Amino acid sequence: MAAQSKLALSDGSLMALLSRASQTYLKHRTKISRAVYLTLFIALVNRIRNAIAEQKAAAVRHKQNAPVAGVTAGSSSTGAGRKKVELNREFFRNLFRLLKIVIPGVRSREMRLLISHSVFLVVRTLISLYVAELDGKLVSSLVRGKGKDFLWNIVWWMLVAIPATFTNSMLSYHQCELALQYRSRLTRYIHSKYLNQMTFYALGNLDDRIKNADQLITVDVSRFANSLAELYSNLAKPILDMMIYNYQLSRNVGGEGLFAMSLLVQLSANVMRALTPPFGKYVAEEARLEGEYRFSHSRLIENAEEIAFLRGQEAEKMTLDKGYFTLIKHVNYILRRRLYHGMMEDFVIKYFWGALGLILCSTPVFIKIPGTSAATLGDRTEGFVTNRRLLLSSSDAFGRVMFSYKEITELAGYTSRVASLLDVMDDIQRGHFEKNLVSSGDTDSHAAVLSGRGEIQEGSDIIFTDVPIVSPNGDVLVKALSFSVTPGAHLLIVGPNGCGKSSLFRILGGLWPVYGGKVVKPPPEEIFYIPQRPYISKGSLRQQIIYPDTKADMPRRGVSDEDLMRILQTVDIDSIVESGGGWDAEKEWRDVWSGGIQQRVGMARLFYHRPRYAILDECTSSQDLETEKTLYETAKSLDITLITVSHRRSLWKYHVNILQFDGQGGFVFTKLDAEKRLKLEERNSNCNCELFRIWRRRLPNWRLSSRKKGFLILQVLTSPPP
Repeated sequence: MAAQSKLALSDGSLMALLSRASQTYLKHRTKISRAVYLTLFIALVNRIRNAIAEQKAAAVRHKQNAPVAGVTAGSSSTGAGRKKVELNREFFRNLFRLLKIVIPGVRSREMRLLISHSVFLVVRTLISLYVAELDGKLVSSLVRGKGKDFLWNIVWWMLVAIPATFTNSMLSYHQCELALQYRSRLTRYIHSKYLNQMTFYALGNLDDRIKNADQLITVDVSRFANSLAELYSNLAKPILDMMIYNYQLSRNVGGEGLFAMSLLVQLSANVMRALTPPFGKYVAEEARLEGEYRFSHSRLIENAEEIAFLRGQEAEKMTLDKGYFTLIKHVNYILRRRLYHGMMEDFVIKYFWGALGLILCSTPVFIKIPGTSAATLGDRTEGFVTNRRLLLSSSDAFGRVMFSYKEITELAGYTSRVASLLDVMDDIQRGHFEKNLVSSGDTDSHAAVLSGRGEIQEGSDIIFTDVPIVSPNGDVLVKALSFSVTPGAHLLIVGPNGCGKSSLFRILGGLWPVYGGKVVKPPPEEIFYIPQRPYISKGSLRQQIIYPDTKADMPRRGVSDEDLMRILQTVDIDSIVESGGGWDAEKEWRDVWSGGIQQRVGMARLFYHRPRYAILDECTSSQDLETEKTLYETAKSLDITLITVSHRRSLWKYHVNILQFDGQGGFVFTKLDAEKRLKLEERNSNCNCELFRIWRRRLPNWRLSSRKKGFLILQVLTSPPP
């Protein structure tokens, strides 16, 4: 009982204690206010000093960890999308650099839009302040029972809606217009550099730092512009609201109470900031994964014809799915982090800060604030509603400032990627690269041909009967092509560029329709195509040999890694397994291997699949004669019927028939006698040389420049046999 009597306080004692405390506060209010403002000023100065010290320390760490300048060929690069994204000096340097581009001067259209946008922001804040006062008057008139005042306040409420809605619409318009202007300025600037001094070529062929320039220029520039325009609106108005609302609140409820509340809000905000995930880093990584996914699609489009010939859609689907689901996994991770962070923000901003606000707004009801008059119930109600409205608006403004921290980090991610593109283009234009070494003719007749369709049948042989050959632009190159290829009857195809060889392959591969005649060909899986530069897919070393198969398809074919090694030994590139890091190593093999190795990989791919027919389009142009002999004899030993496009005389002996186009719509299909053809070629060359010497003797005063002489001699020596 004694303990209870000590702890118990009567209502009178509590009220007396509060009364003495308030009287003491009011007596020394001036001194307390000065101490509060002095403390606030010292805290602000200390905060600025700590921020400067942190920036200097970060700069020192960056300088110590920075790589040596002057990267030579063969060095590695982390890539533009892998830079660490932080709100540091590097971010502000890049941001100011981009701001100079998007806002070129004080007289620019962008600056005029910014000024107009700022004016509407001020007008909106003033309207919100008037609406808060009007809200209090409405409630006060209700409490006092003054219907006439209430109706007049309703009228003013409706009248103020006109400038308010106009202002909100203009703010939205200015924000969208600013984003569009920023993007236009930056895009034009990038285009002027990208399409200057062959930068676009060097960016993709001589430098490895930017793998997806198209995604950076089209997507990241747009996101940067939108983020920058939104950030100004989302920062300028909340800061302005906080200044005006807090000033009015300090007059209504006292500056000390507002300061105490601000202190608690700042402490909770610091805790929230410490617990905020690095969203800028997440956004930059998401943009990088988006770029890689887009680049995979571009790669598919770029090599669509060869992939279609090889029936590699399943392998490419696996590559695309892998890139897509890696991106989705990262996006889901970001969403989960945003979920937990959003729950924390909602609790602190809406409820904890709301409770503090209720206490602050109720202060004039219980404590007399000098300079205020709230004697009656209506006055106290009006003051509470007005202060509550001001506080909610101020809290909302502060919350938007807090939310804008995530927007700033996202802007940092976009800024880093766009600035990296500009830095790389500047380096390239200075000569600094970083790369890892390792319709013509009768239109009516053409239209008639193109409107028709031929017949396609499946069989064991390849037979063309009166089939028109059409170029990509619709020209009919050969009106009626007829020839046949039976197993073991290897065919050599020769002719000038544009005569129809590629169109013939597209028909064989099923990529183009048959515009007439009849085509008999085996199923697509029995025809394999190897171009001059084989397609190197994205994946492991093993996938390059078995493409378009996957590792899971090897047991079905009864092939092991040992069998693949024997194939590589046959084409004399078995060393790439050890030097490349093993069968499962994944690299950009197109950059690691030379053109000659890539051609051998293409032949190894042929030996793995063992089709009935193989189309070889200059696929040994980078090989010596001995290697070429090994490759062709191995293919023939595997019962692969060869259809070769080449002008190399060394290949004549491996073929039985020849299909020769003259480039004028004619063709010859006949047996190929290699020895006889070589003798005719030699005889023709001798005759042409003798004819040239006769011309020189008969025309002694004939003057030619050295360049024209060489061209004439080359033309004579390379003329086809009669």
